[in-house]
Amino acid sequence: MKTSWETSNQSYQGEFILLGVADRPCLEMLLFALVLVCYMMTLLGNTTIIVVSRLDPGLHTPMYFFLSNLSFIDLCFTTSLGPHMLVNFWRKSKTITYGGCVAELYNSLALGSTECTLLAVMAYDRYAAICHPLRYIMIMSHSLCFMMAATSWISGFGVSLLHTVMTLRLPLCGQNRVDHFFCELPAFLQLACVDTSLNEVVIFSTSVLFLLIPVSLIMVSYGYIAAAVVRIRSAEGRKKAFNTCSSHLMVVWLFYGTAIFNYFQPLSISSRDRRKMISLFYTFVTTMLNPLIYTLRNKEVHKALHRLIKKK
Repeated sequence: MKTSWETSNQSYQGEFILLGVADRPCLEMLLFALVLVCYMMTLLGNTTIIVVSRLDPGLHTPMYFFLSNLSFIDLCFTTSLGPHMLVNFWRKSKTITYGGCVAELYNSLALGSTECTLLAVMAYDRYAAICHPLRYIMIMSHSLCFMMAATSWISGFGVSLLHTVMTLRLPLCGQNRVDHFFCELPAFLQLACVDTSLNEVVIFSTSVLFLLIPVSLIMVSYGYIAAAVVRIRSAEGRKKAFNTCSSHLMVVWLFYGTAIFNYFQPLSISSRDRRKMISLFYTFVTTMLNPLIYTLRNKEVHKALHRLIKKK
């Protein structure tokens, strides 16, 4: 005997329709241009950070190890969603296969959750560097850096697996029209024809774990950092510490602010267009801005780029 879930899959032959803004062709072309520019700049900027951090010995430090991880997450995040979205902007039939939708749902959750944890880890790295400079190398050992990065990746992909399995068990009763640009968790849950209260409770709990707790830890870390920066006697030292930390805080504000807005609203609220635009922002705009924020005011990266260019 077939379950309701299997029956619902047969009713739309394994395909979902991504509505996006198909009813507004002019806006669709504008978004295509915006997403394309953001995606290309994301590829260029984050690849540059990974290559420079890898090739320049002067950047073989914990800070650039974590920054390379962040760049790799951003590359995977945008690449898992961007190409298909760009193609769909030009297609009349904006469909995605069942497997493709599951992949987008899982990858977007996994990589987003991993980034949430990694940004908190990077705040701890800055805390150790500024508040305990003499013991920094001992505190941020290679083994600890690897363990913290691995914990970020494992926890992110683990919580995504939980959400994906819970979501895919919901019967859709033939509904296959996803009111979004890609298969994101809140939009996908709105297809379910049963009560999703349990899923919403789990979303809220994991959002607290991956959004509110990391933000709180980051704010505490920067409270200690601010106190330590004030005590630095050298004006040059204060400026360097401020530049490094302000870059990280800008990334935190952009990423966490938009994600918190999206995941802490009840699913029943009638703000779907706003949700879609905010999802585009933290999926493409923040991933494009991350390398710019971290490199434009970073003299170490500038020097490393000059050294690599001279070698070539």
